[in-house]
Amino acid sequence: MLATLYLRALDNRSAEPMLGDRYADEAVQRIDFDFGKSKMGARNAVPVAMRANALDRWVEEALRGGNSASRDSSPGMTVLHLGCGLDSRFERTDPPEGVEWYDIDQPDVIELRRRLFPERPHHHTIGSSVTAPDLLDDIPGDRPVLAVAEGLTMYLSEVDGIALLRRITEHFPGGELLFKAFSSLGGRVSNRLNPAVVHAGAHLRWGIDDPQSLESSVPGLRLVTEWSFTDAPELERYPQPVRAAICASGRITAIRRMGRILRYRF
Repeated sequence: MLATLYLRALDNRSAEPMLGDRYADEAVQRIDFDFGKSKMGARNAVPVAMRANALDRWVEEALRGGNSASRDSSPGMTVLHLGCGLDSRFERTDPPEGVEWYDIDQPDVIELRRRLFPERPHHHTIGSSVTAPDLLDDIPGDRPVLAVAEGLTMYLSEVDGIALLRRITEHFPGGELLFKAFSSLGGRVSNRLNPAVVHAGAHLRWGIDDPQSLESSVPGLRLVTEWSFTDAPELERYPQPVRAAICASGRITAIRRMGRILRYRF
């Protein structure tokens, strides 16, 4: 969580920010922590900014009527920001009136969030494990939902991850799920080589190799798209030879699926 926050701050301090998350920059300055422990620098901020931009675009599209779920929702929409960490997605996307937004993470994370981010109307925080069976008990289930999880599912077990997705699809009448996912290969590589994971002592557990396999595990779920970082429009900033190499690697399924964003509807 802190490594991601730090990388977003580094992006904001660059000459040409991709994400431009000033909230992350301000939070880093206020938190008493040695961010150098992550052993990460400005070059590591690029994929983090690309990923956040892709999710932000889809969130804004969903909240402003870009999909059937939100167009048909007369009472508005509910957003579940799962494993939110210190992400300022609510501030960056500025949801329209009628959206009820829930930032959900462990109690100590939510306590820190409340010190760093201002209170807003229609914005709620819930301190809970996302695997808690009663996670959604106090959230009305009469609206379409947009569930977003940027850095969460890969840290869950497959059993807990599927149980969470089923809990959401059973509680709400319809909606979308947007989340980052690793393949099994991507998880193994990250556990060995990703400095944010290695130096935090974390471990990636759930690898999703075939995204359509979730359709049989979670009734009603349908894959909409599978987005790889090799598709990011921000790659236009790279020199042509580098861009060509990245795009070429994206044609190899095993590489393309190492880390990507999955979008489902139900």
